[in-house]
Amino acid sequence: MLEKLVNGFEAFLFRHRGRVIFAFVLMTVYLGMQASNLKMDAAFTKNIPLQHEYMQTYLKHQKQFGGANSIMVAVEDTNGDIFNGEFFDALKGVHDQLFFIPGVERSQVKSLFSPSTRFTEVVEDGFAGGPVIPADFSTTPEGLQRVKNNIEKAGIVGRLIAEDYSAAMVRAQLMDFDPSTGEPLDTLAFAAQLEKELRGKFEKDTVKVHIIGFAKMAGDVADGAKGVLLFFLIAILVTAVMVYFFSKSIVLTVLPLMCSLIAVIWQLGLLTVVGFGLDPMSILVPFLVFAIGVSHGVQMINAVRQRVLEGQATKSAAASAFRSLLVPGGVALLSDTVGFLTLLAIDIGIIRELAISASLGVAVIILTNLILLPLVLSFTEFKKTKTNPKHAARVDNIWRKLSLFATPKYALVVLAATLVLYGFGLNQANKMKIGDLQGGAPALHQDSRYNQDTFFITDHFSITTDVMTVIVEAFPEACTYHEVLEQIDNFEWQVKNTEGVQSSASLASVAKRVNAGFNEGNPKWHVLPRTTASLVQAVGRVPTSSGLLNSDCSVMPVYVFLEDHKAETIERVIDKVKAVAATMDNDKLTYRLASGPVGVMAATNEAVAEAQLPMMLYVYGAVFVLCLISFRSIKATVAVIVPLYFVSTHAQALMTELDIGLAVSTLPVIALGVGIGVDYGIYILSTMSSKLTAGMPVQQAYYEALVERGSAVIFTGLTLAIGVSTWFFSALKFQMDMGILLTFMFLVNMLGAIIILPSLAAMFWRQR
Repeated sequence: MLEKLVNGFEAFLFRHRGRVIFAFVLMTVYLGMQASNLKMDAAFTKNIPLQHEYMQTYLKHQKQFGGANSIMVAVEDTNGDIFNGEFFDALKGVHDQLFFIPGVERSQVKSLFSPSTRFTEVVEDGFAGGPVIPADFSTTPEGLQRVKNNIEKAGIVGRLIAEDYSAAMVRAQLMDFDPSTGEPLDTLAFAAQLEKELRGKFEKDTVKVHIIGFAKMAGDVADGAKGVLLFFLIAILVTAVMVYFFSKSIVLTVLPLMCSLIAVIWQLGLLTVVGFGLDPMSILVPFLVFAIGVSHGVQMINAVRQRVLEGQATKSAAASAFRSLLVPGGVALLSDTVGFLTLLAIDIGIIRELAISASLGVAVIILTNLILLPLVLSFTEFKKTKTNPKHAARVDNIWRKLSLFATPKYALVVLAATLVLYGFGLNQANKMKIGDLQGGAPALHQDSRYNQDTFFITDHFSITTDVMTVIVEAFPEACTYHEVLEQIDNFEWQVKNTEGVQSSASLASVAKRVNAGFNEGNPKWHVLPRTTASLVQAVGRVPTSSGLLNSDCSVMPVYVFLEDHKAETIERVIDKVKAVAATMDNDKLTYRLASGPVGVMAATNEAVAEAQLPMMLYVYGAVFVLCLISFRSIKATVAVIVPLYFVSTHAQALMTELDIGLAVSTLPVIALGVGIGVDYGIYILSTMSSKLTAGMPVQQAYYEALVERGSAVIFTGLTLAIGVSTWFFSALKFQMDMGILLTFMFLVNMLGAIIILPSLAAMFWRQR
C-alpha cells in the first residue's frame, strides 16, 4: 500500500516537475518577503514558567511590590570616593535620565536623589529627619559633608551606597509595556537606550557606569547574537567545501546548500506569518535547520549519483532516489519534528517558541530536500567520472572491516564495551545540576561587560539583583499584632542564617530599628514592642512605598538577598524556606514562595527539573512509534533507539564534566540531539531492513548498506560536527556550550549508527 502511494506521488511530481518547481519559487519569494520583516524579540515573561506556583504568587503581588524585571545602575567614582561635585552631577544625571526612559516604572525609581530616600535621627525633642539630599543641596564641601552624615543616618550603606563609598546605586522596576505606544516593551531597544543614554552620556575618566538587569542582559545577548551570522556564513563555507570534497561537482555542491537555505528562508518567513519574532536564545535554530537540510540533501545527491554511475538517465535516477529515500527520510524528519514538538510540554515561553521554530524548519525540509531537490536534480547533467580502482578498493576495504561489527564475535565485544561505558556515563549524568553553575549571566562569558558589571555590584553592595521575596499573607492590620511580627522576625532570622544568604529585610526587622530610635537609639530597645500602641508607632514610620507592606498591612514581604544565583545556592535557600514555612504556616500567616529575580530562577529550575524526564519520554516515545510504523519491527526500532539513548546519557555526563547546568538554554539541546541523531540510524537500517527481509545475512546486509549510504552518513556526521565546532569561539557562552554538546552528539550519534546499531542487529538476527 505504502509503496503504491510513493510510486503514485513520484509519478505525479515528475510528470509536473516544472510546475512544482515554479510553485516552490513563488512560495520562496513570498516567505522571503515575510522573513525580511522578522524582528528580534526578547520578553521577560517568555523566560518564566507562568503557571508555576511561585509565578502565580509573583504575578498576584507584582503591582504592589514590583516584579523581577528590574534594572540596577551603579555609578562608580574611579578614585574611590563619591563625595565630590563631579560625581553627584553624574549620579543626578543618571537618575533623571533613567526616570524619563519609556518603560521605566517611575514610582519605583530609587536613588539618593529620590524624595522617598529619607533619614531619621533621634534628637532631644524626639525624631528629626528629611530627604537624604535636601532641596537646597549644593556640591560645596559643607553640602557634601551634610549628605554624607544623612547617608549614615539613613542606613542605606550597602543598599544605595557602596560599602566602601566608591559608588552609588540607581534602581528601577520596568513595565511590561511602553506607555508612549501602548505596545509591549521592546526589551532590546530599551537595552540599547540604556547603553546610549546612561553609559554613553555619563561615563568618563573619573566616572564609570555599571548596568545589570534582565533587559540589559537580553540586549547584550542580542548584540552577541549578531555574531551568529558570521558563524552561519563560516558554517555554509565549511559545509560547501566538505560537500564539494564529497561530490566532486560544483552543481552537486550548490543544489543541496541552496535547498537547505530555502528551508531556512521558509522557516523564518513562517515565523513571521504565525506572529512570532526570533528570540536571541533561539537564534541558533536556523543553523540547525540548515545543517539537517544538508544532511538529507547529501543523502539525496549520493543516491542520485550512484544510480547515474550505474547507467541510469538523470531523470530516472532522481525519480528512483526519490522513491527510495522518501519513506526513510520522511520518517527521520517526522521523528525530528515530533521530537521538537514535545518541547511544547514545557511551560516556558522561550522553549515553546524554540519548539515551534525548530519544528517548522524541520517540517519544511521534507518539502525542500526530499521533494524539491530531486526534482531540480532531474534537470541536471551529471559528468560520469571514471572510478579510481585503488581508491574504490580502499573504500571497499573500509566497508568490509566495518561490516565485522555485524558479526556475533565483534558484536559481543562492542555491546560489552557499550554497557561498561553506559555505566560510567550514567553515574556522571546523575550528578548533573539543574540551573546555573556560574556567577553572573550564564548566557555570557565571565569576562563580558555585563558580568563584570554584575561582579562589581556584588562586591561593593550588600544587595544585588539576586534577591528572592517571600510573600507573607496575613489579615488586615496584622502588623499591629506583636505575635505576627514576632513570627515574621523569627522566620527571617532562620532564613538569614542560611549559607548563601547575604542579607535580608522585612517589616519586622525595620520596626525593631525604629523602636530603638524611639528610645534614644539604645541597642537594648532593638526589639519588637509588645504593646499595640508602641508597635503601631514603630510600624507607622514605615511607608508602603518601602515595599515592606501593603496599604492595609495584610501582606508583608520578606526580602532575602543571596550571594549568587548558582543552582546549589538557590536550592539550599529554597529548601530552607520551605522547611521553616512548613513549621510556621498557620491560620493567620501563610509564607508563599516566591517573587524577585531569584524566585523566578527557582521556579524556572523546578520547571526544568520536572520537564526533563517527561520531555525525554515524549521524544523517545515519538521516535519509537514512528520507527515502529516504518520498520514494522520491534527489533529494528530498538536497534535505532539504543544508540540514541547511549549518546543522550553521555551528553548529560559531558555537561557534568564541563560544569554546564541543565537550564532553559541547554534543555532543548538534548531533544535536538536525539532528533538529529536518529537520522543516521534510520538511513542505515532502512537499507538493511529490506535486505534482511529478503533473507540476506546480517553482515552482508550491513556491508551493502554501507556501500549505498555509509559515505553519506559518515560525511554528514563530520560536516555537521565541524560546522557547530566553530561555535566554540562565540561571544555567547550559551552558544559555545551548545556547540560543544552538539559537536559531541553529531559525532557520537554517527559512530553509534555505524558501530552499535550493526552490533545490535547481529544479536537480534543471529539466525542469519
